[in-house]
Amino acid sequence: MDVEETEELVSLDTDLLQLQEVSPFALKSSHCVVEELFTQWLSLPDTCRLVKSLLADAKAGAALSTLENSTSTNALSSNSLPSLFPAGSTPPLSPRSSSGSPRTTKQRNSPSLGSPLKLVSEPVREVIPQFYFKNGRPPPNEMKEHFLYQIDSRFYGHVNGLQLHEFKSVAKELCKLPSFFSTALFRKIDVNFTGTITRDQFIDYWIRGNMLAMDLTTQIYTILKQPYRTYLAQDDFKPVLRELLSTHPGLEFLQSTPEFQERYAETVIHRIFYYMNRSGNGRLTLRELKRGNLIDAMLHVDEEEDINKVLRYFSYEHFYVIYCKFWELDTDHDFFIDRENLIKYGNHSLTYRIVDRIFSQVPRKFTSKVEGKMNYEDFVYFILAEEDKSSEPSLEYWFKCIDLDGNGVLTPNEMQFFYEEQLHRMECMAQEPVLFEDILCQIVDMIGPENEGYITLRDVKGSKLSGNVFNILFNLNKFIAFETRDPFLIRQEREDPNLTEWDRFAHREYIRLSMEEDGEDMSNASGDVWEESLEAPF
Repeated sequence: MDVEETEELVSLDTDLLQLQEVSPFALKSSHCVVEELFTQWLSLPDTCRLVKSLLADAKAGAALSTLENSTSTNALSSNSLPSLFPAGSTPPLSPRSSSGSPRTTKQRNSPSLGSPLKLVSEPVREVIPQFYFKNGRPPPNEMKEHFLYQIDSRFYGHVNGLQLHEFKSVAKELCKLPSFFSTALFRKIDVNFTGTITRDQFIDYWIRGNMLAMDLTTQIYTILKQPYRTYLAQDDFKPVLRELLSTHPGLEFLQSTPEFQERYAETVIHRIFYYMNRSGNGRLTLRELKRGNLIDAMLHVDEEEDINKVLRYFSYEHFYVIYCKFWELDTDHDFFIDRENLIKYGNHSLTYRIVDRIFSQVPRKFTSKVEGKMNYEDFVYFILAEEDKSSEPSLEYWFKCIDLDGNGVLTPNEMQFFYEEQLHRMECMAQEPVLFEDILCQIVDMIGPENEGYITLRDVKGSKLSGNVFNILFNLNKFIAFETRDPFLIRQEREDPNLTEWDRFAHREYIRLSMEEDGEDMSNASGDVWEESLEAPF
């Protein structure tokens, strides 16, 4: 082999030597060693045959497979190129980090050298279906198509849209809402106050607004809620109650007395917030609405013609009792009552100490703006708490009253503070006094607290006799009735165990108040007859 031909073959590149037994770094740093190794490599018989073969192919015009081709490079490095070191003459090199090897880096960056990782097939990417929808999960196509068909039948022949009286059947039968929600829904859709709702407007609100896929509670919440709020305020219920008053057959007799219509609506709203707004901040959330029974009561009142059979929230008899009780105490009729007025409640059944705690606004901050007086809303909360001590709002109300230091537990000293006045009143009434030590043992037996040294709110809520405990501490009349086991009350409870204490109280009081009113009417009528008989001769 001529050296001239060999010298003109290719310029020397250490990476092209493909010497796996020698570190590339050593070759780069020692140029003389490289030249010597290259000369020795060229002198090998196998190398000469390889070079001559490549030259012959080049002169014949055949395609020359260069060493830059990945396939031929691998073949030459493993089979064609002779090694300077006999097999097994050197131990294997220690593993090197791929990041520190210039040779590996060059192979990784070279587009012609394939990475072995590419031979492994990439895993199939699993597509996770959407599980969160800002406006709720959209309805199935079948439901949407069926609803659109019903919409078309309702709006057929009404090119200009439906007016309010025509839309009521849509709200009731198509949307499945209580009938007294039709006006509120109409106003929600008719934002421009045109007096009509077109088919496209209704579809845009009910279907594209995703109302169709919502449950009934969320639908009602969305209709009542103001767009800039995340809760319901008391004023949000007034439109539906106005429609209820104007359409329900059981409330027709109030249409001639608008002032009592307004008081009835206020009472219903106050009762709703008393039982359902457990945070007591006047902001009814969707969570609170779903936890309560208001929606069931709305559906009930929509189907029941006798409003007094709907005991939850809407009973007119219950409103009548609350309002008359307030009117009896409000002697000057300025629509406010003070301490001296409230102490007369229930024939002076409450102690002064518990009344002072109420007016200190410990259990609930008054909405009244007059110092030292409660308004009608404050009284509604009080009477519901006083007459139904089996409910959780009532237990929380009175627990805060007895908890003098506000540390969340009732101690014997705090209970004794309130019972002392009860004991003094019993002595004044010539009742046999019961010492506090005996009362404390009775209270512990009734509540069954986890720790006998104090009583927590959890202990109070876990006992069915907690209401009687509070009566023992500050309501003398109910304490005596409990001690004597009034047979009338026991029989009443057995006749209908599903009624609450408030239901029984309201029923008794309504009968009493109606009898008193009938008696007054009869006496007035007899007086008129007597006066007419006296005046007749003249």
